Amino acid sequence: QLVQNLMHEDEEEDKPSHRMQNVGEQGHMALLGHSLAAYISVLDRERLRKLITRIASDTTLWLCRLFRYESGSAYYHEDDREGLLKVCRLVINTRYEDYSTEGYTVLNSRQPVIYQSATCRPGLGQHLCSQLGLPLSSLCTVPCNTMFGSQHQMDIALLDKLIREDVETGKLPLLLIANAGTPGAGHTDKLGRLKELCEQYGMWLHIEGWVTTLHILAATRSDSMTLTLGPWLGLPAVPAVTLYRHEDPALSLAAGLTSSQPVEKLRALPLWLSLQYLGHDGIVEKIRHAVELVSYDPGCVEPHLCVCLTFPVLQVEDELNSPVVVFRFSQETSLCERLAQLVPASGVDIVELEDEGTCVRFTPLMTAAALGTQRCDVDLLVERLTELVPVLNCTLRLRLDFREEVYRHSALSYIEDLSWPGLGAVRYEPRIEEMNDSKRQLEVEKINSELLVKLGDLDADLLFSTGLEFGPEKDCIFIGMGTEDLDVAELVDTIAALGRDIEENGRLLENMTEVVRKGIQEAELQLQKDNQEKLMEEGVLRQIPLVGSVLNWFSPFQSTVKGRTFNLAAGSLDSTEPTYSMKAQTGGLASPETPTSSAKRLLGQRLFRREGAGGSDSHSETSSVGQAEDLSRERVSQPTTPTPPVPDEVVAVAPESPETPQVPAEPEPTQEKVQQVLQSRDSFHFQIILPCLFS
Repeated sequence: QLVQNLMHEDEEEDKPSHRMQNVGEQGHMALLGHSLAAYISVLDRERLRKLITRIASDTTLWLCRLFRYESGSAYYHEDDREGLLKVCRLVINTRYEDYSTEGYTVLNSRQPVIYQSATCRPGLGQHLCSQLGLPLSSLCTVPCNTMFGSQHQMDIALLDKLIREDVETGKLPLLLIANAGTPGAGHTDKLGRLKELCEQYGMWLHIEGWVTTLHILAATRSDSMTLTLGPWLGLPAVPAVTLYRHEDPALSLAAGLTSSQPVEKLRALPLWLSLQYLGHDGIVEKIRHAVELVSYDPGCVEPHLCVCLTFPVLQVEDELNSPVVVFRFSQETSLCERLAQLVPASGVDIVELEDEGTCVRFTPLMTAAALGTQRCDVDLLVERLTELVPVLNCTLRLRLDFREEVYRHSALSYIEDLSWPGLGAVRYEPRIEEMNDSKRQLEVEKINSELLVKLGDLDADLLFSTGLEFGPEKDCIFIGMGTEDLDVAELVDTIAALGRDIEENGRLLENMTEVVRKGIQEAELQLQKDNQEKLMEEGVLRQIPLVGSVLNWFSPFQSTVKGRTFNLAAGSLDSTEPTYSMKAQTGGLASPETPTSSAKRLLGQRLFRREGAGGSDSHSETSSVGQAEDLSRERVSQPTTPTPPVPDEVVAVAPESPETPQVPAEPEPTQEKVQQVLQSRDSFHFQIILPCLFS
């Protein structure tokens, strides 16, 4: 229970759950192997030695047969770089005979050199030099082809030249790291030619990458190779395996490729159980299924996509194809996030290539077994591509119009974000200049948050959001993809109008406290003055309780003092005499109407649509702001309905309309009540009638 709580303590209910790996029976078998290894480790030494010898030899034999790697040994390790590191130690012990006794001093006579391709994993060569205690000058990175051959394969002619130069300067070519499936796009180097070059100079050839049973030639030509069977077969927590060939077990022990500790050999137990469960045919079927997932004809998407690297149709000389498809959109934008949301079982991800830039990568060999990817998922992926690409093309054409329209509004700022596959991003900037930076930042955040909510409530086909989760831009609004009939001018005008309304309403609420305070102070002064005038008119005798009552009964006195009405909109204190004389409250100074949003402009109709565009259901090209202004000008005065005399208490009067009768409000005009009335979108005119006398 404690572990489960730790796993889910940071999760939020509104966030979508992440897709977990599909742990089938073979996955449970691998997890069971870890528990069994712990139990087996407590056996007596002789029984433990026999058991682990059988497990290690069986697993090594099956892997060598599977990859046709004859006379090979296996090293099981958790870090997928650890196998190559131990192989380097083995080669150093082999090439430097006195290394075991004299150590690193023997390296001074002839500096060892490790060669790697420019497309190798980032940081791999630096890690090797750091762990081996070699200077970075012992690492030589070989560029890819520039004139002839694939631009993603190691330049063999240049490699030959670099090796000859190192030999002439007294260095020792030690090891070459080649790719059978590069980390980025899955390219395979010309392993046959590289093996010949290694034999010529006495170098060790190590192969890394997505090596599968289809890379039989690659496996047989190498001196060592690293396999990551966990992702290929959908097996959780199984170790990586490095197969190597060497005849001296003493040097292998010195390099750390074999161990005298029996418990360390139990690392192979999870893999041993899983391989037995799957069998030879099951393993081949899983890998073959992953390869077949990329064997569809990409012609259905080529008219819309720039397919820069499509390996199922790219023929590499002397090598088999890698089960990887990499493609990118023709413009500088990314659609991978959208594809991953629409087809989560596809396992597509983003890869950054040096020449092609940001691309979408489909690698079923690394994801299909864990996600359970089937052919129907690939068909759905292609179908979603054909749907998204036309919308992306249209959106990119509208991006320039959107940016120009935003620049026309001084209150809006255009945010450049090429990673967003939509129209773009915009931020509303308040027009108050006397704010300090912190207060202005809070005001920008508040206005744009409210603006995003209002835009989301509109009846439109556009998506409004805060952008990518870890994007660099904050406090702005990202607009999604648009279609051909989108009216960009109306969209930007609506954003500016709604932002202006939010800013003005916020400013009105901030100033209302001061306005009400001053109005109440003025009303108190007026009431004191009226009390003094009443005292002068009625006389002193009428103020005596008993005498005043008798005097008022014999000689009634009609006071001329009336109350006051405070107009919040105008900020003025007026007399209530017109109200009492006409038996109804007059309109006074009517406040101008607040422009309504474009959502009220055409009820039941989609917004931001141009008239006459294909498939559009719009009815007007007029912007939402213009519609709102026209509606506000067309207000027609209606005859007022007579009302009974207004009592001497606080009354809130709604807009003059036959459908909205005058309703008495709460007895006291508290600040919270004033803000609630002001925030009502349908209230245009507010008046508060203050009591004429204190009793």
